[in-house]
Amino acid sequence: MERNFGEANRMQRGTRASESNPRVVITGIGAITPLGLTWKESWAAMLEGKSAVREITHFDATGFPTRIAAMVKDFDPGEYMPFKETKRLGRVTQFGWAATQQAIAEAGLDMSKEDSERVGIEIGSAFGALDILERQSILLRDNGPRRVNPASAPAVLISTTPCYVAIRLGAHGPVNSPVAACATGVVSLGEAVRRLQRGEIDVAIAGGADAYTSPLIMAAFSRLGAMSTHNDEPERACRPFDRTRDGMVLGEGAVVMVLETLEHAQARGAKILAEFGGYGLSADAYNLAAPDPNGRGAALAMTKALGEAAMAPEDIGYICAHGTGTQLNDVAETAAIKRAFGDTAYRIPVSSVKSMVGHMMGASGALSAAVLVQAINDGIVPPTINYQEPDPECDLDYVPNESRRVQVDAAICNAFGFGGQNASLLLKRFEP
Repeated sequence: MERNFGEANRMQRGTRASESNPRVVITGIGAITPLGLTWKESWAAMLEGKSAVREITHFDATGFPTRIAAMVKDFDPGEYMPFKETKRLGRVTQFGWAATQQAIAEAGLDMSKEDSERVGIEIGSAFGALDILERQSILLRDNGPRRVNPASAPAVLISTTPCYVAIRLGAHGPVNSPVAACATGVVSLGEAVRRLQRGEIDVAIAGGADAYTSPLIMAAFSRLGAMSTHNDEPERACRPFDRTRDGMVLGEGAVVMVLETLEHAQARGAKILAEFGGYGLSADAYNLAAPDPNGRGAALAMTKALGEAAMAPEDIGYICAHGTGTQLNDVAETAAIKRAFGDTAYRIPVSSVKSMVGHMMGASGALSAAVLVQAINDGIVPPTINYQEPDPECDLDYVPNESRRVQVDAAICNAFGFGGQNASLLLKRFEP
């Protein structure tokens, strides 16, 4: 029997599982994205509907089916770390540390005044430092094991980014690096919230980072048939929910947030940007590469987030979609939203920022969460660009091509990963 998740959630409204948990708020955001080297710059470009997709120049992509990607431009890691460390750390860690510093600065967090054992780090990645791994593999092949840099062993680990952040901040609380493919960024934020709610920490530095536009990954995803081949018009290549979409475009970057218990944030006089509402995880249990076409697992993640927030579908003003631009994903996500929200789905603006920044993999969910924060504060939602031809199977309001003024008091973002890992995060306007 098919289950109507939207109706089930309405029946369960108000049955919040953890009423005694402390409230969790967001006080800072930092970002390195293909659209900008700060979150403010990236957000402004999104609202203008700019595309960061360009022809690949960091390696020779001749002969590759896909020769385009959304790359971070003009990033100088030397602005954030000593020169020696820029040489031994991967691009993913450089991005993660830069975004962390930005987030801390916006939050006005002074680590010298914090109990270091009450500050936790939760920054995930899907791939880690592939740039180092590929370079060292070539050295090994061409010159033998004695030419391999021993520093590459710790540098390639996915856990290196949060560990480096902890070292630089002197944070002695829990350090973790979630790995959930494309869902990583949302999982990192959600698990950080859980630590705050359980009373393990007062402050969490959380988000996601990835820098995986390497020859190996480009070739593998191309062979999988998941990548757009609109190489002759890069800026129009990623077309989520459009009938002519032909695949995703790879991106890179990092988005990191400062999360705190409300009590801690208020005690230090922090400006509160938004409040956590709910978090949902589920599995498709269907296929390692393809989503469940009926959207059951994805709908369950959204329904769980709504249930924890004690909200009904009608309370949601915006959905930041996973929206990769692949044929299967966009249809499945549309079906999932309709399962979770019922008829209300047709009245909620839904957009995909991947149309502009590509798929930042481990960072993409954290980026979507940052979009929610800004939509709540600014009363505007970014567009899905390159939307020209409606698809009968994708029949929601995708905010085509131009940003839109919308009153948003609560919003959900989705992140669905390979293997059927589904994560949804609900954020809401902070009310004292």
